[in-house]
Amino acid sequence: MKEIRPFEKRVWLASPTMHGEEQNYVQEAFDANWVSTVGKNLDELEKLACEQIGCRYAVALSAGTVALHLAVKLAGVKQGDKVFCSDMTFSATVNPVAYEKGEQVFIDSEYETWNMDPEALGKAFELYPDTKVVLVANLYGTPAKLDEIKAICEEHGATLIEDAAESLGASYKGRQTGTFGKYNVISYNGNKIITCSSGGMLLTDEKEAADKARKWSTQSRENAPWYQHEELGYNYRMSNIIAGIGRGQYLHLKEHIARKKEIYLRYKEGFKDLPVSMNPYLEGIMEPNFWLSCLLIDKEAMCRQVRGEREALYISECGKSCPTEILETLAKYNAEGRPIWKPMHLQPIYRNNPFITREGDGRAKTNAYISGNEQPDVGADIFARGLCLPSDIKMTTKEQDRVIEIIRRCFK
Repeated sequence: MKEIRPFEKRVWLASPTMHGEEQNYVQEAFDANWVSTVGKNLDELEKLACEQIGCRYAVALSAGTVALHLAVKLAGVKQGDKVFCSDMTFSATVNPVAYEKGEQVFIDSEYETWNMDPEALGKAFELYPDTKVVLVANLYGTPAKLDEIKAICEEHGATLIEDAAESLGASYKGRQTGTFGKYNVISYNGNKIITCSSGGMLLTDEKEAADKARKWSTQSRENAPWYQHEELGYNYRMSNIIAGIGRGQYLHLKEHIARKKEIYLRYKEGFKDLPVSMNPYLEGIMEPNFWLSCLLIDKEAMCRQVRGEREALYISECGKSCPTEILETLAKYNAEGRPIWKPMHLQPIYRNNPFITREGDGRAKTNAYISGNEQPDVGADIFARGLCLPSDIKMTTKEQDRVIEIIRRCFK
């Protein structure tokens, strides 16, 4: 068997890709001396977001997380209010509920998209009928079943917040993600499909909401000749410098999505005879942005793997593998992978929060699973068997072929 050497330069999971126009817009801000939280770059970035996504108003903010915080605040969440949240996601999706002292109720995933299960959401409303806010995330650039989730929200008079942080440029039934909720959020973090180096955006069709969010983001200063404050504010506004990077990045959004799709399809072809599958989506209904390519190992092809709170162990078996073995092997060759998001209901900080599956209250099942006496729920199962692959758009075809071969050898 031919020896595979480690990569001389690290192959990243997803890193920023700059093209040159970004620097021109940043220089424009320097030349005009507009380097703070006002300026042409901010105005143009908000305009570009509205045009790309199809919303009426956009508010550029310092992070996707703070955009979610303002969305939760706009939705009226207050102390003790329950909010139905995607379970398998990054903690930034759900932490803003805690900022307003609400309580997250985590909704299990489904296998067709790995996102919030509409059937489990319906069950959650049976158990907690007074809940008035739902926060759904589009995992790894793949839309959730947004029409079903939106219909359930409308049936129960609940406000939908769409966390499209990972799915900028993706569409569901021909409609861009980031438009299905009353309040929506995208992220420009350094590893996203396009980046401002940091930052995020609140999206809405309501002018009053956009104005309120913009005011809150600049310390809630009133229209007065002095610094007048009548409500709590935050230092959440994006800078004109960062917005300049975003202006240049939007010129390449379609290019980035096309490249990400090429990577996804090459992985799919390279693994077609292995006992694995790629992160799924509903073809003909949704078009992901393919932000991260992910792998799910078939149950019968999993070697024995045990995960604690911070460490993992596995026993290598012929013809089988597991996420821990693959990730450690990739790291040995200087390539970056990542585990699937650990579901929120398994996180120590949220382990006492309600968790709902299609069958109803999932906490008893979760506790039995943690004790080793029960099959996992959907999110826990995907976490146990899944991993994120190197998906950097600067990765060459030859480098990706080497990554594919490294992973194939894990199943020898």
